[in-house]
This record gives sequence, structure tokens and C-alpha cells, in this order.
Amino acid sequence: MSNLLSKEELARYARHITIPEFGVQGQEKLKKAKVLVIGSGGLGSPVLLYLAAAGVGHIGIVDFDVVDDSNLQRQVLFNVDDIGKSKAQTAKLKLQALNPHIEIKVFETAFTIENALSIIADYDIVADGTDNFPTRYLVNDACVLAGKTNVYASIFRFEGQVSVFNYLNEDGTRGPNYRHMFPEPPPPGLVPNCAEGGVLGVLPGIIGSIQASEVIKVITGVGEPLVGRLFLFDVAAFQTRTLKINAQQEVIINELIDYESFCGLNQEQDAVKEITVHELEKLQNLGHDYHIIDVREPHEFEIANIGAELIPLSTISQHVERIPRDKKVIVHCKSGKRSETAIRELEALYPFSNLYNLKGGILAYAKEIDTNIPTY
Repeated sequence: MSNLLSKEELARYARHITIPEFGVQGQEKLKKAKVLVIGSGGLGSPVLLYLAAAGVGHIGIVDFDVVDDSNLQRQVLFNVDDIGKSKAQTAKLKLQALNPHIEIKVFETAFTIENALSIIADYDIVADGTDNFPTRYLVNDACVLAGKTNVYASIFRFEGQVSVFNYLNEDGTRGPNYRHMFPEPPPPGLVPNCAEGGVLGVLPGIIGSIQASEVIKVITGVGEPLVGRLFLFDVAAFQTRTLKINAQQEVIINELIDYESFCGLNQEQDAVKEITVHELEKLQNLGHDYHIIDVREPHEFEIANIGAELIPLSTISQHVERIPRDKKVIVHCKSGKRSETAIRELEALYPFSNLYNLKGGILAYAKEIDTNIPTY
């Protein structure tokens, strides 16, 4: 019997308890554990579902976003009735319905340098389900400063990765952290996020489940966590690799920093000229002479287009001869990020002065001008 688990909980977790290496002790460790999950989206959904189902007694959720219909392809915590609602609050209700024996606390806020250390203070383990480099480095550094284990995962298109950072070893030392693997972030715009680059819907379910299993292993001591190792999975090729992380280099983290600047997102640059979708509509209606270029990928162009000439961003500098210099040229992508990158690249290499970024991209055009254009 257990002094910590009720009769109902012993019945609920029977399949755990019957595992010889797990037993009642393992389940009691789960009940006492405090895990903070940052992000309740693609990765956060399966992580939260499996941690709640497993009986992790205290779960924190950090997320300030609302549910969007484009989330439902992979964020399995939510359904169409949740569109427009708070992700964190909705997740809490669904997890409590799944397991009424656990406590859930919601932080409906962005995770920032101002609140990071105070939010993670009450938790033993942090599960990082973020999708951008500034927050990823912030999570890592906050965990190092606060002495917390960081169970990390990331996804992109067909590939995912998982590792366990800052793990407390038996001798009192700490395992490698994210900066041992990536001391510096990639240049801004080099690695698109999932919104720009896409992700296969089942991938976060696979990777998030592995991430949840690593959290459970860290809590219970069952098995060997991915400490000092990076697990890589390619769902398209169905290949896995496990790389050893070089922890020999010294990594010193004394304080939280400006991670937007660290990742090169706050660098002052001359503003790119912009045009709104309503201004573009006026050009179209008045029959003005202009040229429009779409820098998305061909598969995106097939889904939706507004009659632009397709020149993908990766090839834009190879097709300069196709870009007029004697008329206004409007460059667009899905949301405006890649088209801005294309304009900066062209203006840095060639004397263009007639390039305009379509603010908000085809998403804004579909929302504000032509609702018959499909969004994706």
C-alpha cells in the first residue's frame, strides 16, 4: 500500500505499478514531482497529455497564445470549439478532465527575462516546447542559473530532436546544457520556424511523447535519460541517430541577457519599404503598371497564389535578370518575413530602389482582400 496514493490512484496507475522497476515508489515520485511545460502547442500537447495521464502531481503551463485553426493539424489537445480561446486555460480544463488527481497551474504570459526565474523556481524539471531561438536560450540559461533539469525537444518539417540538459548527476555535477551543443544561435532568418517551414502533423506527437518519457525517466530514475546525447529522428526516412554532445568546452552563464539581441533580432537595420494589401488592391483596380514576385516554395504556390511570378527565396539572387528596375516591384511570401529577407539580400547585392515588401504577405491578402484564397 501507499500513504501517498489513494485507492483510486492505485487502480488508475496499476499498469505502472506492476512494472518491477517502477512500482509504487516510481508512481509516488511522479505524484510528488513538479514539472513546468513551456508551450502547449505541437510539442506541449503530447507532453502535457502524457504527463497528466502518467500522474505527474504538479504541472505548470506557460503559454500566452490562443487556439487557431492552423494549430489543429498537430496540436492534439484542442478542437474546433476551442478556436480563439486561451491555449493554457483550455489545456488546463482538458488535463483536469483527463486526470482529476493532479494540480495544474497556468502562467498565461510570455516567458521573459523578467519572469523566467520566478516562474521556474517552484518546479523540479522544465520541458521546453518552444519554437524560437531567443526563448530556447532563455529557457536553457534560466535552468542553469536555477539548477533545474531542462528536457529539450524541437521539430521542423520531418525531423525532430530530444535531449536532457543540465541534469544533476550522482556526484553533484551537472550534465551538458544547450549551449554546449549550440554556443551561438544561427544567423537571423537562416532557420525558418514551423509556420514558415512547415511540420508534418504526426511528428510533434512522436517527439513530444519521447520528450514526456524523458521527463518521466528523470523523475523516477527508471532507465537512462538522454544526458550528454542528442537523439535525432527523421520521420520521412525513418532513421534515427544519437549524437554525443561535447561537454569539454567551458560554458559560463552568470545572468540572463537580451536574447532577442543575442539572436540578432534587434539589430538596427534600414527599414524595408512596405506596401499594404489595401494599397496593392488599389494598384490592381486602377490598372497601374507594377510587377509582383512570390518568394515562397512551389508547393506553397500551388496551394494559393495571387498571380505573382514565382521565384523562391533560395534562388532569388540567381534570377536578378527577371526583376524589373523601371517599375514598382512588390515582393511577397506567406507572412512577410521571407520577402523582407529577399529584399534585403537583393538590395545588398544590387542597386535596387524599387522593391516593396507586401506587409502581412498572402495571409493578410486572404484575410482582408480575397477570402476565397485558402490559408495554410
